[in-house]
Amino acid sequence: MNRPWSGGVLVWYVAYGSNLHAARLACYLSGGRPDGAARTHPGCRDRRPPRRSVATALAGTLYFAGRSPTWGGGSAFYDPACEPSALGEVPCRAYLLTAGQFADIAAQEMHRSPGTDLDLTRVLADGHAELGPGRYETLLHVGDLDGHPLLTFTAPDGVAGAELAAPCAPYLRTLAAGLAESHAWGPWRTAGYLATRPGAAGHWTAAAVAALPGITPMAQQEAARKAV
Repeated sequence: MNRPWSGGVLVWYVAYGSNLHAARLACYLSGGRPDGAARTHPGCRDRRPPRRSVATALAGTLYFAGRSPTWGGGSAFYDPACEPSALGEVPCRAYLLTAGQFADIAAQEMHRSPGTDLDLTRVLADGHAELGPGRYETLLHVGDLDGHPLLTFTAPDGVAGAELAAPCAPYLRTLAAGLAESHAWGPWRTAGYLATRPGAAGHWTAAAVAALPGITPMAQQEAARKAV
């Protein structure tokens, strides 16, 4: 069943969390440990970089929940059903990969060994497929671009069923780097966005996020610290 999705079939992987940052995604593709993380990833069978990447956005919301073994603190998830009007769109980055690379990234997100192709038939037909109860085992088909499907993965229960948890500082720095890299967001827009997502709200302020090393230019960091 999964043979049609092996080899060189191309799909877009839509990243909304730490994989917004190309250097972090590279650790999933070619192996390695992201800066500030506790785990080293084995990499994909096909270690080539993405053929393309484009900035995009999805309706819904980003939220933080659970506890990441890689980072500590809450992980980022996407809820397409959450009312977007109050929280705005979710900024994303789509990477053009092979279906095999997409499957291997999904496996590593679940802390499994890469090497098994996914059957994408159901998600492409229905827009949604639950491969299991795990935190990144719900596949979503969120559109198409240049003849290739846009795919992402998230948790099955959404914000309503999640155990919300605050993300850690290194994880937020990685998301911030990805937003700057892919969407050219400045530090204050980034900090305001991340600090108000469910799970982070009430634990992080925009000023505290902006004060993290590497997010705000040094000339602005002192003012941010004083505002915390």
